[in-house]
Amino acid sequence: MSVLGGIFDVEQSGETFIITPLKNLSELDYQQIQLGGRELLEQLSVAPVKNVIMDFHNTESFGSTALGFFVRLWKKVRQRDGSMAFCNLSENEKEILAITKLDGLWTISNDFEEARKAVNV
Repeated sequence: MSVLGGIFDVEQSGETFIITPLKNLSELDYQQIQLGGRELLEQLSVAPVKNVIMDFHNTESFGSTALGFFVRLWKKVRQRDGSMAFCNLSENEKEILAITKLDGLWTISNDFEEARKAVNV
């Protein structure tokens, strides 16, 4: 387990990165999000990982900087023929993804176990 940018907890389980934001990913934290995102993408480029689970059990919201990071992460995962799943989203986070039409890009799971099954199919 490692903490990147002081904002993302990252664990590797087989071919999957499990990424847990440690707090809301608000625009006030854009520098931390950018730093953590850059560090995470660097780790992804050297790790034997193809899938990502984003576990939002610590958060209630995220902003546009975080959305941009999610899209960059998803593009890396796609290059590896991997899957990406989000779990434990708040109603607010689900609504943000729906409004931005990003909810169709990734599997949206109710809990971690469901997300784990979705990326390991």
